[in-house]
Amino acid sequence: MTNETNSNVEVPTQAPRQLLSPELLNKMDAYWRAANYLSVGQIYLKDNPLLRKPLTLDDVKPRLLGHWGTTPGLNFIYVHLNRAICERNLNMMYIIGPGHGGPGIVANTYLEGSYTELYPAVEQNADGIKRLFRQFSWPLGIPSHVAPETPGSIHEGGELGYSLVHAYGAALDNPDLIVTCIVGDGESETGPLATSWHSNKFLNPATDGAVLPILHLNGYKIANPTILARIPHAELEDLMRGYGYEPFTLEGHEPHTMHEQMAQVLDTMLDRIAAIQKAAREEGNTERPRWPMLIFKTPKGWTGPKTVDGKPVEGTWRAHQVPFAELFEKPDHLRLLEEWMRSYKPQELFDEKGRFQTEFADIAPKGRHRMGMNPHANGGLLLKPLVVPSFRDFKVPVNPTSRGDKLIESTRVLGELLHSTMEANLAEKNFRVFGPDETASNRLQAVEEGVGKAWMAETLPVDELLSPTGRVMEVLSEHLCQGWLEGYLLTGRHGFFSCYEAFIHIVDSMVNQHAKWLKVTREIPWRKPIASLNYLLSSHVWRQDHNGFSHQDPGFIDHLLNKKSDIVRIYLPPDANTLLSVADHCLRSRNYINLIVAGKQPEPQWLTMDEAVQHCIAGLGIWNWASDEGEPDVVMACCGDVPTQETLAAAMQLRADVPGIKVRVVNVVDLMTLQPSSEHPHGLSDEEFDLAFTTDKPIIFAFHGYPWGIHSLTYRRHGHDNIHVRGYKEEGTTTTPFDMCVRNNIDRYQLTLDAIKRIPRLAATAENASETYYERIQKHRLYVAEYGEDLPEIRDWKWSFR
Repeated sequence: MTNETNSNVEVPTQAPRQLLSPELLNKMDAYWRAANYLSVGQIYLKDNPLLRKPLTLDDVKPRLLGHWGTTPGLNFIYVHLNRAICERNLNMMYIIGPGHGGPGIVANTYLEGSYTELYPAVEQNADGIKRLFRQFSWPLGIPSHVAPETPGSIHEGGELGYSLVHAYGAALDNPDLIVTCIVGDGESETGPLATSWHSNKFLNPATDGAVLPILHLNGYKIANPTILARIPHAELEDLMRGYGYEPFTLEGHEPHTMHEQMAQVLDTMLDRIAAIQKAAREEGNTERPRWPMLIFKTPKGWTGPKTVDGKPVEGTWRAHQVPFAELFEKPDHLRLLEEWMRSYKPQELFDEKGRFQTEFADIAPKGRHRMGMNPHANGGLLLKPLVVPSFRDFKVPVNPTSRGDKLIESTRVLGELLHSTMEANLAEKNFRVFGPDETASNRLQAVEEGVGKAWMAETLPVDELLSPTGRVMEVLSEHLCQGWLEGYLLTGRHGFFSCYEAFIHIVDSMVNQHAKWLKVTREIPWRKPIASLNYLLSSHVWRQDHNGFSHQDPGFIDHLLNKKSDIVRIYLPPDANTLLSVADHCLRSRNYINLIVAGKQPEPQWLTMDEAVQHCIAGLGIWNWASDEGEPDVVMACCGDVPTQETLAAAMQLRADVPGIKVRVVNVVDLMTLQPSSEHPHGLSDEEFDLAFTTDKPIIFAFHGYPWGIHSLTYRRHGHDNIHVRGYKEEGTTTTPFDMCVRNNIDRYQLTLDAIKRIPRLAATAENASETYYERIQKHRLYVAEYGEDLPEIRDWKWSFR
């Protein structure tokens, strides 16, 4: 065991002493053996759970799934954390990055009683152990990795890289919580995890909890060595020191020696944490501390088979998953499995009924101190309603006789609502805003007023709004913002994430995992609903004309359209009042992923607040003030702020070009209303859809995103064959705002031409209309090429019915 004392907090040092009495050491070792035994049993057995008779092939699962290699190390740490919890009365969570160490966490929560409490059928006896074994990686059972079904988990273990950032998100605003996070050395090779180490620059020891990272070095991934296990140890310690931690190291494989050393180093690190917090909370120390972390190096597959078929297994990549799997082909493997499981001495661990021996079980924490029952790991238990001031107080006045005459930055208005929401919840400290250095860029800077941006690193006189107690989390990593927010939500708080539209794709995979988590938890009675994951995507495709093609991508909409309908909601408010109404709904919702897409540039305002509220409740509707009475010749539909403006301009152009034409304007604010009600809770019935869109009239649909998104939502509708969608088609560059529309054929002139071509009675005029269109486009192109801005009639355009 090694460490260096380089924290800026003074900690009394004591000579090492024996922390574990022989009796306690033996009990802890027995507990560890029990966890290892149950872990192996989950991977291999479906019957004969306590080996009360010789093992046969009938006892073995036909498919052997799971991961052994990381599990014994995870079990070892769990046992030692139990001791610390009991002795220090700690409030502690356990997050593991090696998510496929699931059998170990299931085993430990079973031993402490949490599992049976939540799943009474998995009893504390031989029958219960049989069910525990049989369900693992079994049809209609539980996954092989840590998952929503696992007590004490907030971390979906299917994908690596997010454990540490989730741990820090959980610790924010939880001053009494310690989050122990096991970081796998394979996981450490991912980009998100490498960045997550920097989260310590945002954790305030005075107001937040603590994160205790344990880097679990067992040397191998599935088939290759891990980078951090193969660099010189001094270099690894320097890396952790460079991240700002105080690194400790524990390495070995002899159990009794490792038990005593682990107790020593764990107590030292917990003393460091206590001293750091005391200095901040009682002595007013505002310096950024060096939080302790542990480099824990043990053999992969520790305590498992040393060799199989003459090849080394323990301490190699061969121990990563199932150390040997040919039990039906090689009888010697069955004997090897039995010897391995009996090496844990199950007859000493479980009584005649299969219950864990009381003398060993009693060393575990009780009640909510058990890590499997920590309420922070089931955040809905702690969730308090967010106080959201009346969004109507922030309304933008709209005169129905002069709609669109004022240009307003809609997201700036939203920033005022978020600021007021932040202030209303300061006492509870249960709301934060997250964003990758784009809060002000997206016009939400009002939210920073009075609360500041979280920052524990160095500050300079020129800095503004940086504060150790800041409520806005900004860092130039979408991964960190997403992960912090997920950890914050999963432990029972509320949040909001603002991002440039094109770069939210960076967290596509993280969103996948969170969506899966929400989907599964809806089916688990003991998992309580959590606050929704709320996104605002701004700086969007149609107004990224200055940054160009690299910043132009609306595809996150399509990404979410593939998720389960009871999880995803997608909103494209066309103005500030609808944005306020939508945001209010999203902030109050539970167990959803809410996506809001809204521009930050000055744009026309269309609806009064009352109209906006009704429109958002309906999800889509006919804008009567923009539509002709009676049966329309064409339906001009739109979804998104820029498409709405171009659609209204096209409606005006049609009336000017085709006297007597009847145009109906339909705006969609809730994208999911386009789906049938049988497919999505927000979907309209066929009758409601037909009332808005008709069944036989041409529908020219201007859409914010990729055109096929609309077709995928409406393909079952009666009038689908009449729908012609214009949207983004991967044509972008640094250009003028209107030229972006022209390049993607979503401009008012193209929409006008589309309508004329599809109205049967205007067929004879289509050729002339096409010529007029190309003249207009040619004029536009010549002008923007010469002057670098849009035509005056585009820049100065105002809405009017005639």
